[in-house]
Amino acid sequence: MKKLNLKYIGLFIAAAAIVSCETEFENPIDEVDVYTSGEADFSNYVAIGNSLTSGYADGALYLDAQTKSFPAIMAGQMELAGGGEFIQPLVNDNAGGLLAAGVPIPGFGNRFVLASDGMGSPAGPAVYTGATPTTDITNTVTGKLNNYGVPGAKSFHLGAPGYGNIAGLLLGQANPYYVRFASSGTSTVIGDAVAANPSFFTLWIGNNDILSFATSGGSGVDQLGNLDPTTYGSNDITDPNVFAGAVNGYVTALTSNGAKGALINIPNVTSIPFFTTVPSNAIPLDAATAGQVMSNPAIQQYNGGLQAAAGAGAITADEAALRTINFTAGQNFMLMVDEDLTDLSGFGLPNLRQTNDTDLITFTSASVIGTRADPNDPLSVIGVAVPLGDENVLTSTEQTAISDAQNAYNTTLENIAAANDLVYVDAKAALAEVAAGGVSFNGGVLSSTYASGGAFSLDAVHPTPRGYAFTANVIIDAINEKYGSTIPKVEIGNYRSVQTSDLVN
Repeated sequence: MKKLNLKYIGLFIAAAAIVSCETEFENPIDEVDVYTSGEADFSNYVAIGNSLTSGYADGALYLDAQTKSFPAIMAGQMELAGGGEFIQPLVNDNAGGLLAAGVPIPGFGNRFVLASDGMGSPAGPAVYTGATPTTDITNTVTGKLNNYGVPGAKSFHLGAPGYGNIAGLLLGQANPYYVRFASSGTSTVIGDAVAANPSFFTLWIGNNDILSFATSGGSGVDQLGNLDPTTYGSNDITDPNVFAGAVNGYVTALTSNGAKGALINIPNVTSIPFFTTVPSNAIPLDAATAGQVMSNPAIQQYNGGLQAAAGAGAITADEAALRTINFTAGQNFMLMVDEDLTDLSGFGLPNLRQTNDTDLITFTSASVIGTRADPNDPLSVIGVAVPLGDENVLTSTEQTAISDAQNAYNTTLENIAAANDLVYVDAKAALAEVAAGGVSFNGGVLSSTYASGGAFSLDAVHPTPRGYAFTANVIIDAINEKYGSTIPKVEIGNYRSVQTSDLVN
């Protein structure tokens, strides 16, 4: 049997701030003072959010991508319409990863790059740079800031005191990215952002409130009805009322001085390659191997047990058909555990079935599908004899929970934007367009195809600089339409997509 070999290729949308004299605007400058701010004031633009706001890409926060975050790109364009200086809490290098007093922080590793053939062309899957990180969170960033994007933050985290207190790291109560630039050990992200006295702001939060559940294959809990986020697990779905209360409070604080701004909605998880790269029928078998698999007594007993359970009325005929295992010559759906199936433990049957077209396979599953669970047992093939775990598959039931929460969040964002005369940016629609065939730009088409599509970085979730540039243009369009400003957009083809290892410095 062949081991599945899926190459790593890319995610979401890219961004970059252009500074060279060769850069071209999508709307070229023909005369001085041609661009205006309309009803808005861009003199002190502040961005608040999570990893998407920070410029995170390729599985890490690193310098080159950070300087090309969508807020940095927007701020560069806003300068032409009265915008001011834009300062970010920049990391030290392009390695990614974080240190605490010289010691690497587990879980915050290097960035991904494409393996190279030595001449700048991709030659294999994504790999870590292997570079040593030099960004130490104990060397705090002080002074004026404009970018308050904190990777990993959920909606309620932005208002949590102590989220930037290094003493809370080991307890899971603090975020090392915020530790670097928190104004104090008891400060909040939103408090620091408000203290920056923005004249204009963007707030993009709520992605992680569903994304961590999704990328973990639904291994968390849907906390619908639980209004106490201090009891949530890291992969849980945030209750929509908790989200609404948090965002209402943030917008009230941000607009207290008359600032205008933009709220950005939450895209579908199916718009990112994390859920569209690995097919649900990823197991190739020839006829002989498929026959050998189906001759396994355990499979025969399981299928027979399903018929007995159906005959006893314990499950319907439809569920029995759904759960029946059948491997044939060609591409096969994979064996998996489904906790939402009827419990048949009384019949001695586990909750197993094969994946189907409605299931989404997580990107990280590519490294285990088709491999041996036991290196010494050639029959222990994951996806065939050994089922995929909960973390590998996002079922239709789990997708519905995500969609329900996302729709509630977006309704809240739209209503708050309308009530406060703010811009409502439909990132959901924009990214769906990228995922549904791509959007044209100067020099090509931007799509969500992993790596080669150009929109998403190698972690299959976050944009490339080119993807962030597309995002910046979407937001700029919405701002101009709402406030009558004329901020020029950027040529997204002037921004890079993914990089190979020999192009990284």
